[in-house]
Amino acid sequence: MTDLTIGRPLVDLRVIALVGGAHFTSHFFQLALSPLFPAMHAALGLSYSELGLLVTMFFSASAISQVVAGFVVDRFGPHFVLPAGMAMLAGAVAAIGAAPSYGLMLVLSVLAGLGNSVYHPADYSVLTRRVSPSRLARAYSVHTICGTFGWAAAPVSVLFLSERFGWRNALIVVGIAGLILAAFFMLARSEFTLAPHQRPGGYVSLPGRAVFRSPSVWMAFAFFLLLSVALGGTQNFLPSMLPRVQDVSVALATEILTGYLVANAIGSFAGGYLADMVKSHDRIVAAGLAGAAVLMLALGLAPMPVSLVVVAAIVAGFLVGLTIPSRDMLIRAATPVGSTGKVFGFVYSGLDLGSLIVPVVLGSLLDHGYDRAPFVFIAAALGATILSALAVRPHSR
Repeated sequence: MTDLTIGRPLVDLRVIALVGGAHFTSHFFQLALSPLFPAMHAALGLSYSELGLLVTMFFSASAISQVVAGFVVDRFGPHFVLPAGMAMLAGAVAAIGAAPSYGLMLVLSVLAGLGNSVYHPADYSVLTRRVSPSRLARAYSVHTICGTFGWAAAPVSVLFLSERFGWRNALIVVGIAGLILAAFFMLARSEFTLAPHQRPGGYVSLPGRAVFRSPSVWMAFAFFLLLSVALGGTQNFLPSMLPRVQDVSVALATEILTGYLVANAIGSFAGGYLADMVKSHDRIVAAGLAGAAVLMLALGLAPMPVSLVVVAAIVAGFLVGLTIPSRDMLIRAATPVGSTGKVFGFVYSGLDLGSLIVPVVLGSLLDHGYDRAPFVFIAAALGATILSALAVRPHSR
């Protein structure tokens, strides 16, 4: 269900731009710390395992608290929760730059993860209820693309600042910029304030236990978990996997991954238009992921010339991206009225959980010399994702 303000292009544009900007900041801060690890290692004498634990704490806190954040969004509204989460995330990152001890950095990483947890339930609540249905899939695609841009901008920005002002000042500067942006969102909160769903007797929002008894919600969670396994494996390990099975260098494999990610963003943009025109969203997801699975198997099992390796990876990235807006439309269709925050918060926690699982599995396969197995594993995860997507449809509201 959407609010009565829908149908006006300028309203849609403002809402999409604001929510896309918020998602940009979330992804930016997710990658603001790790590019500075070499400088932090030299300055603080911390091991890379200790530095990596900062990121693990961040994503663990985000994954665990995202479900709770969904309930808070549905109860208090995204107009309050989103700026508060943005301020917590940015403030914690700035404080890490000034922290005198490693223990305090760990605590601040948890606080940053808590701030990050509000974005998906808040963003999708606003988009689902404030954007016209005819433009909703495109709004989802812009949301995804803005997050990708945030990932791309973070390493360049923090390294630039670190080289000139030091790693501590780099974190403080980007953190203060995030706090200023959070203040702007608080001032602009009328653009994403939602009218409560009403019925005789008051507010309508299904209890959590009722929402989570829904088979479609659990299938959606499985969908995101499996998709995260497949995509996380590709994004994190493709430069390590490809040279073992194809005649490419690590440097070229890294460039191929860049092409995959760019094609993924382009595919997501095109997928927004496709999902707004074609309502069989489960079929779009199935076709796109099936094509990507076949290409991943080909990359792992069939020796190919370098040019064909590049083309196969780019096409696979485009096909996966093409499915993303339809994926979000499927979840929207399965979401009970008044429970957008709960459902999107819960199912998106599957992404964080999958991101924690896949490095252990693929790293173990590569360590034991199973060079082709990671490609089969990723293709199998894509195939299982298709089954979960098809299972969501029969139970949608």
